[in-house]
Amino acid sequence: MSSTSLAGTASAPAAPPAGLRRATRLLAATVLPLGAIAIAVLRFVMPYYTTDSGTEIARSIAAHQDRQNAVVWLGFVAVLTMVPAVLWVGRVTARTAPRLTAAALLLLVPGYLSLALLVSSDAVALYGVKHGLPTKTVADMYTSVHPVVLIAGVVFVIGHVLGTILLGTAMLRGRSVPAWAAVATIVAQPLHFVAAVAVGSHTLDLVAWGLNAVGFAAVSVAILAMSDDAWASRDGGA
Repeated sequence: MSSTSLAGTASAPAAPPAGLRRATRLLAATVLPLGAIAIAVLRFVMPYYTTDSGTEIARSIAAHQDRQNAVVWLGFVAVLTMVPAVLWVGRVTARTAPRLTAAALLLLVPGYLSLALLVSSDAVALYGVKHGLPTKTVADMYTSVHPVVLIAGVVFVIGHVLGTILLGTAMLRGRSVPAWAAVATIVAQPLHFVAAVAVGSHTLDLVAWGLNAVGFAAVSVAILAMSDDAWASRDGGA
């Protein structure tokens, strides 16, 4: 055997075990749409509107504590699932649209990591009303706990709106899913922004995030259609 062939053999990474490749592929396909579904339901049951003042939010939470409790739990599901979801979508789209995918993930990953702080604000406000704190105090707890929460909100809004548009465009350009699924992903977050900020409609917000979930579910179908080798090749890792 020549030294060249020995070097080539040594440098070739080992493929992940077949069982691991299948398990990660099935896990990705199952979990991928769950975060968007959770946020769709969250935005529908949320007892207040995004544009409400802190005082209005505190009063709405006090009047609808069960719904606010659901918001916190659904937000927790989203925190656990949205970052892996966008990374898994990126794993598919990066094969044919690497630059768009990279730009999308640079926005989406920090955006969805920031969601944890926003969910904690909802939990803190719920705690305040459950313990009979004054409305003004609860309002301040929700809006002014720490300046980093405001920064997290900006990172989240910019990251998930622009990032999802770019990720949907990568899905469309790469033809990794049907065109309608990519378009649904592209329009989902602009529609969410209109629903949350412009018109204040929880029903429209449910539709918007539902479109996001449908687009991600189409990627799940594409992942299920892959072979284990295509999902985690020697070049792609586990």
